[in-house]
Order: sequence, then C-alpha cells, then structure tokens
Amino acid sequence: METTMTTAVPKLTTLHPRISSNSFSLIFSLTFPAKKTALVKHTCSPSHIPLRVSASSQSQAAAEATKVSSIPSEMKACVYGEYGGVEVLKFDDKVSVPEVKEDQVLIKVVAAALNPVDAKRRQGKFKATDSPLPTVPGYDVAGVVVKVGNQVKELKEGDAVYGNINEKALEGPKQFGSLAEYTAVEEKLLALKPKNLDFIQAAGLPLAIETAYEGLERTGFSAGKSILVLNGAGGVGSLVIQLAKHVFGASRIAATSSTGKLELLKSLGADLAIDYTKENFEDLPEKFDVVYDAIGQCDKAVKVVKEGGSVVALTGAVTPPGFRFVVTSNGNTLKTLNPYLESGKIKPVVDPKGPFTFSQVAEAFSYIETNRATGKIVIHPIP
Repeated sequence: METTMTTAVPKLTTLHPRISSNSFSLIFSLTFPAKKTALVKHTCSPSHIPLRVSASSQSQAAAEATKVSSIPSEMKACVYGEYGGVEVLKFDDKVSVPEVKEDQVLIKVVAAALNPVDAKRRQGKFKATDSPLPTVPGYDVAGVVVKVGNQVKELKEGDAVYGNINEKALEGPKQFGSLAEYTAVEEKLLALKPKNLDFIQAAGLPLAIETAYEGLERTGFSAGKSILVLNGAGGVGSLVIQLAKHVFGASRIAATSSTGKLELLKSLGADLAIDYTKENFEDLPEKFDVVYDAIGQCDKAVKVVKEGGSVVALTGAVTPPGFRFVVTSNGNTLKTLNPYLESGKIKPVVDPKGPFTFSQVAEAFSYIETNRATGKIVIHPIP
C-alpha cells in the first residue's frame, strides 16, 4: 500500500461534539532521524531500511517540549469516533485539554508510540471494557510535565518523563491517550526519562519493556535459565532478549526473526538467532526453560519448552502449559530499569521507517498491523 502524506492536518468534522475532560557492548542506541520533508512518499511494506546508528541527543526534543508558555484550553489530537480500520482516524484541533486530577500530572507530549493493542482497541476488539467514544488513542508517552495535581509527591513542572499511561491495558483505558498535544497521567505510572535517551527513544519503551519484564517475572525466570524468544526483533521481543541477559542472568538465549534481522538479534544478546523463513524452531533438538511467544505461535512453542517450564503467550490461542497475561502499567518498573537503560546495557530499538510524523498516524497504524516492525513505531513530532 503506497500513500502520499502531507503535513497538512485535516480538521475533524464528523465528530461534532468535543470530547469532555470528564468522560488512554554495542554502546549506542538504535534510533533514527525524524522525517523533515513536507511531502513524504512512504510505503508500508515488509522490507526494512538497514539499521543505522546515531548518537543520543535530547536537545531538540527538550527545546520543543519547554516552549509551553501557557496551557491552552484546546489542543490538536488524533481522534476516532467509531471503531474500524485506519480510515476512522481523524485529526481535530479543537479537542479539550484534559483536566488534571489530584494524583495526576499534565504532560506536554513530545513523542508517542504505537503498540498492537492500539490497533486492536481501534478495531473494537475490547469495546465492552473500553472508554467512551470519541477516543484519542495512544498508550506510550514521553514528554514534559507542565502541571501537577495536589497529591503529586515527586514529579514537578519541567520534569522530562515517560510511561504507559493506562494502568490496565484493556479495562477502561483513558479516553485521552498520548496521540495529542497534552495528556493527563497518574504519577504512579510515570518515571523520569533516562538522561541518555531522547524523547523518541523513551517513548517506545514503556508498555513493551513493562510487558517484557512482567512476563519474565511471572515465569519465575532467574539466573542460569534458558529462553527462546519468538519475534525477537519486535517491540517486546527485542527487550525480552536484553532483560533476560542483563537483568535476569539467562544462561542461553535463542530468538527468531526473518533473515534481515538476525544480526540485530545477536547484537541484542541472542546466542542463537533462528531464521523462521528457513527453519522451524519447533524442530530444534534443545528445549528451553521459558518460551516467550510475542507473535502468536503458542501451539508450536509448547513443543520446545522443558517439562515444568513456562510459555508466555501475548497473542493468539493459548495451549497449555502456555499462559496469557495483560500487563499492568507501573512506573516503579521503569524506575527499576532506568539504571540499565542509562548504563547502555539495555537499548531501545526504534523502527527505521520512523519516527512517523503526526500527520502519518494512519500510516503508522497500517504498518504496525503488518506485524513486521523492527522494535517500536514512534510518532514524533506531536503535532
């Protein structure tokens, strides 16, 4: 699918009522420069631009974030008023800035990231527990605190923060997500942004790294154990590899990807990189203490887990002894992992097709739905 995107932001006319605020050692970081052109030709295809290495810099994003002289009553946001495909996504420059509750801070959003749950939510796959429509999507955020509630204890105005803004991914996620100029978030869901990461890199971490960490914890993973990561080059998988190695002390790490991403797996810490286009991982002679299935192949994953071992299944049908869990957002997890990020032991991986501009949100959604992204899909700048 090839589309021509411009920087013009169409005004939302189909959602006439405004949203009420009372009603979501490789010692380098893998990140890529933002698109600057006014007219961009972009193809959502399985192919990938080779990974490039660039130095971490937050000066440009920080300067942008601190330009807030006063908080407006209205903001620009990506909105959808009905469930469906990417065509339901609209832009509105008259969305009410959310009110800040006593335990919340208001964040001026610098960058946001997409996750598979964003697409499933937009498609209406958990509408029974969703927040009201119209909805501003987005779970992951990185930005600057511009207002604090009365009960906020640690964060203050001017702090650069990041986090997954929805404590429960599927149960009442916020109506005001991160794909907007501002978003209101509980302090307990946030952490200070790692000093060595820019906002683009930080935005891609929260939901994925929390999912990776919590999944490993739930299996009882510990030093000396082995793990196989399915879709090791994806947003969650790329972090599972690194956490298993540097935080949990894995004895052996295997991971799957397509041919062009095998070297990435090795750079992240995989001892065995498996090309799923050429070999079936379920035919491996060795078994693993844990299989972390981040792609939806639990029926095959259970064939390579040791007796008494665990299979984490993030998506698709679950076959025993596999289990599924839905991450609970927790800023303390980010605080725990910040030293590993600041030391460079754990590195964010941002897909080389991005970051996508705010006007390319629909394109970014289409891309994440291919399940072929490398690392995380980030939206920057906003708007």
